[in-house]
Amino acid sequence: MKQNVTMRDIADKLGVSVVTVSKAINDKDGVSDELRKKVKTIAEETGYRFNALAKSMKEGLSYNIGIIVSERFTDITQTFYMQFYQVLAKVLDENHYSGILHILSLEDEDQLVLPRIYHERKVDAFIILGQLDHRYLDMFLETDTPLVFLDFYTDCPDVDCVIMDNFYGMYDLTNYLVKRGHQDIAYVGNIHSTSSILDRYLGYYKSMLEHGIPVPNDYVISDRDDQGQFIDLQLPEQIPTAFVCICDQIAYHLVTLLQKKGYRVPEDCSVVGFDNGIFATLTEPGLTTVEVNITEMAKSVVSLIVKKVKNPNISYGRVTVKGKIIYRNSVKDLHNPETITV
Repeated sequence: MKQNVTMRDIADKLGVSVVTVSKAINDKDGVSDELRKKVKTIAEETGYRFNALAKSMKEGLSYNIGIIVSERFTDITQTFYMQFYQVLAKVLDENHYSGILHILSLEDEDQLVLPRIYHERKVDAFIILGQLDHRYLDMFLETDTPLVFLDFYTDCPDVDCVIMDNFYGMYDLTNYLVKRGHQDIAYVGNIHSTSSILDRYLGYYKSMLEHGIPVPNDYVISDRDDQGQFIDLQLPEQIPTAFVCICDQIAYHLVTLLQKKGYRVPEDCSVVGFDNGIFATLTEPGLTTVEVNITEMAKSVVSLIVKKVKNPNISYGRVTVKGKIIYRNSVKDLHNPETITV
């Protein structure tokens, strides 16, 4: 039976001291980036396992990070944040931490009940994935627990957060439609749901303003109520040539509704989404959309939270991750009606 690989084994292999190996593995100062990379490569190749229990006992840390997601974002049809959590857990593991998921019930959110993992000191810090009620967030901030918001921000400039570049992602996507001859462009989504969704609307609206295109009131179509529950989409009396949707899931539902009413996508009207999740490929035709770089966002937020565990007073502000447009077959080029743009 193969014995566990130790730091001594790695040190002997590289001809360095055990102290040097320890500094490299634990990202301490005093080791060059080149040597640190070599040590970690050898550690991975030889199957060295980070001894989190021993390290936590020595440093008084659990090496667990709590990840809080509201119940409203986790029903069977909403897979985006669960996909996000899977990537987060993987990136945390690569940094020798474990992610403990806490699904915050609507009742606990309303009653301002902190998670049990907070009271039992099972985690060193929290990542809040998806926007919560402002009262709950204010209460959490008063605990002085290391904290980073993920995929949203608030009006508190002192709170670190990692967000997608929602504004310019939707701005670029709307510009793409305009350049292909679309003037009647509706927006689908409750603009007050989250800061991310509002930023997407503002990106859409900036594009429309810059091109001198009016937005009728019935061209802003709500997809959910103020509690986050989906509602039936109410199509405008005059069907636009294009719809900009806050996410792929809503775009999928919209395309289904349009097709039931006899409209063809994109021949009669174009539809674009946001996220580049599973609904972008389930939709027929496939959706042109903005890809959210979940992996890069996860790496950024884990980097921030690990640093904040070591130094709670450090601050990074709002970190923005850029997305990109993924072109598929859901947009018609009105300048060349016989061509479906991809």
